[in-house]
Amino acid sequence: MDIIELYQDHSVDYVTEGHKHARKGWANTECPWCTGDHIGYHLGFNLEKDYFFCWRCGWHPVVPTISKLLKIPQVEAIVLIRQYGLRIARRVEEPTESEQTKPFSLPTGVVPLLPYHEQYLKGRGFDPEMLKQIWGISSTGPISKLDQYDYKNRILIPYHWNGTPVTFDTRVPLKLASHEKRYKACPLDREKFPRKDIVYGRQEEWRETGICVEGPTDVWRFGTNSFATSGIMFTPKQVRLIANIFKRVAVCFDNEPQAAAQAKALVAELKFRGVDSFIVHITGDPGSMSQDNADYIVKQIMK
Repeated sequence: MDIIELYQDHSVDYVTEGHKHARKGWANTECPWCTGDHIGYHLGFNLEKDYFFCWRCGWHPVVPTISKLLKIPQVEAIVLIRQYGLRIARRVEEPTESEQTKPFSLPTGVVPLLPYHEQYLKGRGFDPEMLKQIWGISSTGPISKLDQYDYKNRILIPYHWNGTPVTFDTRVPLKLASHEKRYKACPLDREKFPRKDIVYGRQEEWRETGICVEGPTDVWRFGTNSFATSGIMFTPKQVRLIANIFKRVAVCFDNEPQAAAQAKALVAELKFRGVDSFIVHITGDPGSMSQDNADYIVKQIMK
């Protein structure tokens, strides 16, 4: 997008390389998201990859930001953005391997799925055998550590990229959650690819339409047409990756207010990049719905 031409045509004050607030490849303006007395050219737009980042308050989605900068509705912002030359690259941008200080490794004490983990999953309406075969989940035993972190008695969830394990997450069953952190992920310095640079799912099964959900249990419920952003707080790298892989995306986050707001923001970002994207409204979260209801939703989306 020619952000500079847009700024010039709409009288937005901006600076580029050579100004103390602007690096090479960026155009900076005052941030409409910042609160308090933060006057300055803090909001940068990356001229190569089309995203906003404020060095005071962080990343912001393109459509709402243009809407705020120009004081126009988001629908008008989308039309205007397209008028200023959005180019949609369909080539998949591969995530960059992290600068690991330690090699990737699973925790010690990994064992086949334990009986009480199987019972927990059955209680949530999952088929443990299917989860083992398709998603490769297993358990950690009573003694399980990686570096200084304790992973004992957890369900182990590996993340793969291009067929290779690159990171992992773990979950403790609800009956143990009162004194445990429910999720405990791979240490950052052990990840081959950071979880927030990729999405969780089965790449080899994806088609032009994908279903975006929050976490692995939601993916298990919706099946191999779905993928997860590992939480509602998606990143610019994930947005670009999703836009390069899928032509059509249904976003199905939980129905609580913060998740709903993030789903709306993600849809706007994907639409900006030319992806036919929309929200699927549900009650509760996908991982907790019945399999019959989930199968029906998937069928309606994919038909």
